[in-house]
Amino acid sequence: MNLLNYTLKYLSIALLLVISIWALLFYLNMIDEVHDSLDDGLENNKMLVIQRVAKDLGTITRSGFSEHNYYITQIPEHKGITFKDLYQDTLMYTLNEQDYEPFRMLTTVFDQDGKYYQMKVVASTVEEDDLVRNLLYSMIGLYVVILISVLLINNLLLRKAWTPFYQLLNRLKTFRLDQDDHIQTPHTKVREFNELNEVVSALIDHSVVTYNSQKQFIENAAHELQTPIAISMNRLELLAETEGLSDDQLESIGRVIDALQRFSKLNKSLLLLSKIENRQYGDTALISINSLVDQVIYDLSDFTEMKSLQVNVTATDILKVDMNRDLALIMLSNLFKNAITHNQAGGTIEISIDKTSLSFSNTGGAEELDAKRIFKRFQKESKQKSSTGLGLAIVKAVADLYDFKVSYRYDGQHNFSIRFPTKISNVD
Repeated sequence: MNLLNYTLKYLSIALLLVISIWALLFYLNMIDEVHDSLDDGLENNKMLVIQRVAKDLGTITRSGFSEHNYYITQIPEHKGITFKDLYQDTLMYTLNEQDYEPFRMLTTVFDQDGKYYQMKVVASTVEEDDLVRNLLYSMIGLYVVILISVLLINNLLLRKAWTPFYQLLNRLKTFRLDQDDHIQTPHTKVREFNELNEVVSALIDHSVVTYNSQKQFIENAAHELQTPIAISMNRLELLAETEGLSDDQLESIGRVIDALQRFSKLNKSLLLLSKIENRQYGDTALISINSLVDQVIYDLSDFTEMKSLQVNVTATDILKVDMNRDLALIMLSNLFKNAITHNQAGGTIEISIDKTSLSFSNTGGAEELDAKRIFKRFQKESKQKSSTGLGLAIVKAVADLYDFKVSYRYDGQHNFSIRFPTKISNVD
């Protein structure tokens, strides 16, 4: 739900509550005003009838609701002395409606020639159920009109007022640390939006500086660390060719060379992880995973032949993904190397490809691996010294970079699967 509709939702609820309270208060006030008006009229009619009785006593005998709006009866003196005027609502049968209708009635007492008479004066009033119904319809109509008006204002005026915010949001979505140096903020007269622009610009500038510093460090580290390692290995190899070295000395030199090779491999893997996590592989292209799988199998065929592994590829569709080609090769190579390293001699590797997923299954250990730890750094299930424990961590880093879903399961074989987003894998 966007911001404008979010505010409209709560505004609609608030309007409904306010209009409902207003309608209730209006109804009670209107009923009170109607009663006051009717009571004043009844009081006036009462005085007119009393004056008429004073002039003509026959008015008492001629009274009755069938012909007049009043009815007079004589009552005992003790009741008349203590009686107080009473206003009340009642129902009376009317000929025109052929039904009982609401009336307002005043019951009063007056004395004439020493005798006390009770008089009831009535006046037709509004039907409260009709009033409530009409008020309800009016309230619903008013609510709909106000809601439509607010909706129009919200989408026309407020949307225009929020335009700088949405412009900034769209520019943030397309901003790339590896391509842009600064973000152009929209001009606005709103103070809060100007403050937001200043804060965002400051954060972006700081992020660009930090990113460039990290990028420079990684490039320097890659060069400065690999150079002395290569020099050391070359000199050790030359030293190993020196005549007169004992077998123990040659073995010691070999161990040092192996350690330097592992260090060089570990350094490259860590630098690669850092570059991936800092999104320094920006260029993407539509690539065929099927073709890359064939290339990886060919490149690593020497390793599969050394362990007499059988590799089977089952492709039910062409899987195309929009990503960096180098990262795709690294991801597939690490998965295939993992299947080789943790396999048994004479085992099998099954590779399955469909339109949205890729999976590697291999024979190997009979125990299930820890799915929560296996993709973390330096998690080694193998005792091989050449393993850095970073291969699957690199696979997970590449998957996270492109929102791929990587998973592991064990069903007698070790299965590593990557599920690609539909919008990416269905690219033509």
